Formats: sequence, structure tokens, C-alpha cells
Amino acid sequence: MTPRFPRSLALAALGAALVVGTGGLTRRSLGEDKKAEPAPKFTAAQVSFYEKEVVPVLKAHCLKCHGAEPDKIKGGLDLTTRRAVLDGGDSGPAVDLAKPGGSLLVKAIRYKADDHKMPPKGKMPDKDVATLEKWVADGLPVSADRMGEVTKAPTKGVVTEEAKKYWAYQPVKRPAVPDVRNKAWVKSPIDAFVLAKLEAKGLKPVKPADRAALIRRATYDLTGLPPSPEDVDAFVNSTDPAAYEKLLDKLLASPQYGEKWGRHWLDVVRFAETNGYERDGPKPNAWRYRDYVIQSFNADKPYTQFIKEQLAGDEIAAASEKGYNPDAVVATGFYRLGIWDDEPADPLLAVFDGYDDIVATAGQAFLGATFNCARCHDHKADPIPQSDYYKLVAFFRDIRPYSETRDVRSAFNLTDITPPEQRAKYEEDLKKRMARVAEIRKAMEAIEDAVIKTLPAEDQRAAEGNDRPAVVARKVVPALKGQQKDDYAALKKERTELEKRQAPPGQQLALSVNNCEVNPPTTHVLVRGSPNAKGKEVKPGFPEVLGLPEPTVPAPKPGAKSSGRRTVLAEWIASADNPLTARVFVNRVWQYHFGRGIVPTANDFGKLGEQPTHPELLDWLASDFVAGGWKLKRLHKLIMMSSTYQLSSRADDADLRADPANALLWRFNMRRLSGEEVRDSVLAVSGSLNLKQFGPSTYPKIPKEVLAGQSVPGQGWPTSPPDEANRRSVYAHVKRSLRVPILVGFDQPDPDSSCPVRYVTTVPTQSLGLLNGEFANEQAEAFARRLQKDAPDDVSAQVKRAIRLTTGRVPTAEEVKADVAFIERLKEKHKLDDAKALTQYCLLCLNSNEFVYLD
Repeated sequence: MTPRFPRSLALAALGAALVVGTGGLTRRSLGEDKKAEPAPKFTAAQVSFYEKEVVPVLKAHCLKCHGAEPDKIKGGLDLTTRRAVLDGGDSGPAVDLAKPGGSLLVKAIRYKADDHKMPPKGKMPDKDVATLEKWVADGLPVSADRMGEVTKAPTKGVVTEEAKKYWAYQPVKRPAVPDVRNKAWVKSPIDAFVLAKLEAKGLKPVKPADRAALIRRATYDLTGLPPSPEDVDAFVNSTDPAAYEKLLDKLLASPQYGEKWGRHWLDVVRFAETNGYERDGPKPNAWRYRDYVIQSFNADKPYTQFIKEQLAGDEIAAASEKGYNPDAVVATGFYRLGIWDDEPADPLLAVFDGYDDIVATAGQAFLGATFNCARCHDHKADPIPQSDYYKLVAFFRDIRPYSETRDVRSAFNLTDITPPEQRAKYEEDLKKRMARVAEIRKAMEAIEDAVIKTLPAEDQRAAEGNDRPAVVARKVVPALKGQQKDDYAALKKERTELEKRQAPPGQQLALSVNNCEVNPPTTHVLVRGSPNAKGKEVKPGFPEVLGLPEPTVPAPKPGAKSSGRRTVLAEWIASADNPLTARVFVNRVWQYHFGRGIVPTANDFGKLGEQPTHPELLDWLASDFVAGGWKLKRLHKLIMMSSTYQLSSRADDADLRADPANALLWRFNMRRLSGEEVRDSVLAVSGSLNLKQFGPSTYPKIPKEVLAGQSVPGQGWPTSPPDEANRRSVYAHVKRSLRVPILVGFDQPDPDSSCPVRYVTTVPTQSLGLLNGEFANEQAEAFARRLQKDAPDDVSAQVKRAIRLTTGRVPTAEEVKADVAFIERLKEKHKLDDAKALTQYCLLCLNSNEFVYLD
């Protein structure tokens, strides 16, 4: 091995400049260099200059990053041997012997590089610059031991044969169901996988949940709403052995199912209806995407179709028989949900930030992979080289920016999805209006021409060219008189009315991708993620670690409105052969049922994430999901019919000591309701909930104290009438800079990025808000009015009904007696009338742990 310079302190990163701004230069192979240039011979004076002048400069300014530590070479550039300098870094040779003055190294140290100047902390002294310039001009003379060997460069990148063996990259294979001792407990193959782990550790599952707890658990899990007391009684008292299965079928068929499970997906895809940043402008028609998601879940749409529509819905619609598929177009709103800066300091960087948002969201949502970590460098933990990131970017390069102006509405983010027959009507009307406009213009020009003929010659000549509007305004209009003036004014008024920009009646627009690039620009690896530092060109491609052939993207057909690249990507992601897609999705479903995924880090199946607790079960579920047509409702039922799902949440001392985190699922995890479930449940028990579905979002009342935090209090929040405001929380407008307090208080996630799991906090503001908040107190009054209506003049019956509505269970006689006594004390001690005392009791019920926690 060629000896290296001694380690020395130095200023940072000369070579970083040498991997950017290279234009068309590409790295030459070592074999080509060797053939092109025979071994040079240097004079004794040149070698002495190198040793006495050049080496000290390199030590002082360069070698810390480019040679002192071989394992920490930056930018791929090694300056310790002549051969290494000629080979250069990631963007080409550092020195061009034919044109030494134009060498990348010289440009960088002169601070002439377009984007980067090295050393980055400040230009080196002029005498040191001159020393290196002379060294380059002389042909890089070095001592004999610094020539460097011509050897094959080691393979770069992070994809190794060992890396390819990682479990998440292996094909999904259906494992054999394990044999267990307690066969009577096994209702489903799921139970066998869970019980095998428990028995191996000497643990046993706890008893099943009682029927009242089970119906409440299942109803919240599938609809996000509490079961009615009547539903609880019917289930608890049923002798039908299929009662539980029938309950699941009923809940899965409920319109409220899609609202609950659609909200889970909206977390994953960072759904919001505004753009963020200072103005936080509205995203037009973003609600259509939310409705599409809810309807897709209710329709039990195959997950593969769900994937394809979101990634390539516009291309799917264009390829359909009639070229009309509004659902698929609306689905591409997926791309438009992220934050958008309407006034970026660096517009080009903002464009690539937009692509980064797409790659990050798509990679994590569909593949459980953090490709976005490779934007600036190879992934630090997973076998994802930087080039893989830009291969994914290349798939999306046909998508134009959200808008090219500050206007939130643009031809790039809106698509007309009006039914063709209705659209034909208003297009015909538009055609007629424009024809009439043409007639009016002709008539106005005739009147103008009559006056222009009376004007001086110079004005007549000016009216023949681009100055006509000015001549008309200054000379013609003032000269009009009598009937001619009246006719001209009437024509102008009619034309103005006809030319007004107004939405055609019945027109439907969707937030989407539109007017895409049929021939997208070339994609390059961007050095350190900078769009001004283009590296090598890349084409659309799949992750290298999976060992797949390069994809073939068909040439766009005549009249195409996109490149077709995203269809190729969508087909691969939605393929049964993709090792990640099914695993990632069934893990999400498991997580939403049990509170913890088999892989706890649902967006990251890589090495920085947590490893699966039950890998065989994960693969069994994934393979079964694919075999079952990628249908979600079937998967729900499979999970919820298992003994594992039906376990009680009560702890067992021995199990708790052995597995305190319940990773092995010996019991069901107690869970607190989500923010949406808390708000919707309050509305449900108070009798105020409006189950109206779909359409533009609502704006629930927000306290004035919260609105006061805005720069313009109330801006962008037109409070809806009470009936509209009391719709389910999934329909509440999601404004990034102003969200409904009770939802945020109970851990609704920040929508700026994908949320794989909602972390549950327990903080004082939750109880304070639910006890003192305006919403809770208003609904407590409504709750009291409901109780008075349900059980007039019977406090005991009102108490019993309140407990049934908020907990699902039948209270004991002692409990009812104690609560009635509490109401009486409120009336006696605090002088409250019947209605106010009952309201305070209702507020207490809404604040009970049994109300906001399951099991």
C-alpha cells in the first residue's frame, strides 16, 4: 500500500468543490488514463518544489478531508497521490492536464467555482493558491512514492450481498402455521403464531374480554364511535354463536367505517387543506381527496388499485375507454397535500423540496422505506445509495410544481372532472359566448374605425399598429357622440359581462396533478442535495438492493398528457412480487387494531427501525392478504375473529413481570380514544352528532382566545352553523396554522409529514380542556337536555342513562345512588337548578376515564 501523508489538522473540504459544477465532465476509467498517458518523468527541481512547497500547502488546507484519513475521504477525492488527483472525485478529474487553468481544483481554490469555493471557511492565502496553480501547470510533479498505482477502483455504494439478505428485502413466503400445546385456544392461524411465542417463554394469554368490553372495542375500532346501549344489550344477551361475527359484518358495512379507517390513511399521507408557511393559503378542493379515501375504504377497494390511483390516477384516467375516471384523478391529490411555499427564497431548491416531499411520503407510506435520508448522501444505515433516491425522483419529474405564481389555483393542480355530458353543455355555452364576443369586437372596431378616419394622419398610422388601444382610449372614445356613443358603450358593457371569468354552472374541479411534462427534464444526482450541483445523470429505476432489472418506460402515445413513468412505478409497488408493499400495509392494519405494529416503526422497515416481534406472523398475514385479493375488510375480520384480538386488557402478574411491554401479546392493550374519537363521542352521547357525509369541509367553532393567536384573528376560519360544525371530525377543515383545539390536545398529528403512529400523551391540558373548554361545556348542556328528554323528571334514570351512553356498561345500584346524591349536593350546596346540576354531572361523565379509554 502506498504510504500516506501524516495526519494533520486542516481546513474543511476542498474536494467538495470538485464534485460539483462539472458540466459534462465524467470520470475516466483508470485503464483509459493509463493507456492515454505514459509514466511521466519529473526534474529534481520539480520534485523538490512538490516536497518543500506543495506538500505543506496540502497539509494545511486540504488533507483533513482528502487523504489524512482514508476512511473519511469526502467527495471521493484523494489528494495524496498523483494518480488519485487525476482520477478525481465523484464528478470527474480534479486536474485536466490538457487545460490546467480550467481544472476543477484550480477553479475551486481561486474561488471561481459557480457554486462552491474551497476551503469553505475562507480562501487560502494568495501565495498558497499560486503554489498549487504552479503544481497543476507543471503537470502535477510528485516524488516517486506519490505516483500512485493504477488499480481498479473499489466498488462504491452501500449495496452488498450481505445487505441484500436483510429480512425486509426477501420475497414474502407463506410460513407454516406453528404447532402449539393449547390447541383449544386457537381460533385462527394468527393465534397459533402468537401462542407459539408465548409458550416458548412459558407465558399464557389472559382470559377473553367480557362481551360489553368487546362490542365497545370492536365498534370503536371499525367506526370510531361508541355503540348505543341498545346495541350493547342485544350483543351481550344474544345466544347466537355467530353473534360476534355478525357484529363485525354489520360494522364493516357501516358508512362510518370508511370515516374511521380513512382517517388513518390521511395521517399517513400528511393530509391538510392549506399550504403552510406564512400565508397558509387554502388548497382548492382538497376535500375531494379526503372523500375519495373514505369512499375507497367503504367500497373495500383492492389495496393495489388504491395504490395505483394515487400514484398514477391521471394516467389511468387517460388510458380508460372514455378517458373519464374522476376517482382516479381525485386520487392524485396525494401529490398535492404537502406544504408549499408560495414565495420561496430559492425557487429551484423549492422545486426539489417538493420532489423530496413526494419521495419521502411515497417511500414511507407504501414501502416502509426512508429513501429521503439519501437525498444528500448514501443512507447511513440502509442499503440505499444516493442514486436510488434520484432514480425515484426521476419517476416523478413529469409532475409540474404546485403553481408558478402565488396563486393557489393553477392549471397544474386543478383538473375538471365534471361529467362529460354536463361539461359539453357549458363548453358549448362558452363557445357561443366567445362567438358573440367576436361579433361585438367587430362592431366596436367598426365604430372606432369611423372615428379614426377623422383623426390626424399620425393618429391614423398609430392606430394601424400596437398603439391602437392607446389611440382608442385617448382620441376615439372622447370623440364619440350621440347614438354612436350609446351603441359603443352598450357593446362594451355586453362584452365585459361575457368575458367575466366565472365558474361554469355545475363545474367540478379536483385538486390533482395536471398538464404534466410528457418529456420530463433529465434527472441528475445532486451533490449534497443541491440543485445547483449536478452529478451523474440517472433514469427512473428501482432500489438497487432488490436486484431488479431497470424498468422499461413506454414512449408516450400521441396526445399524452404525462410521461407514463408513474404508471410503471405504481405497477411495481402494487405487485405481489414486491417484498415490502403487503408487509407494510398489513403491519399498519395490525398496529391500528392492537396499538403497536408487528414492526413498531410502521414507516421504517430498515435498520434504524425496530425489528418485527412476530416475523413469521407478518409474512403469513402479508401472503394471505395478497391471496385474498388485497381486500382490507377480509383482513379486518381475520384479525378480529382471533382469540388474540378478543383478549381482556387486564394484566397477569407473572406475564407482566416477564413481558411488561406486552410485546408477545398475552393481553390486549388498553387504549385511549384518539382526538377525533373523543370529539365525535362527545357529540354522539350528547345527541348533537350530524352523520352527514362528504362535501366541503366544516369549520367548528374555535374559541376566540385561540383565534387571537393568528396574525389576523379568524382569518381562513369561517365558522360553520352548529349543525354543520357538529359533523364528524374527519370532515373538519385541516388548516396547518390553526387546528381544532380538542383534536390537537388529544394528539392529532402535525400534517406536515407522514405520521405512522399517533403517540398518546397524558398531559394536564387534556383534562383542563375537557373540563373547562367551551366545546365540552356546550355539549354537556346538550347531553343534559337529551337525558331530560329520554327520562323526564327521573334523576336515577337520567344517571343510569348517562353511564350507559358514556361507558356502555350497566351501572350498579350503588353507583347510581351515589351519583344521584352528587347531583343533589350540587343543587343544595351550590344552589344550582335541576338543569344546571344535571349539566355539571354530564360534564363529569364526559371527563371520566371510562369514557376516554377502552377496556
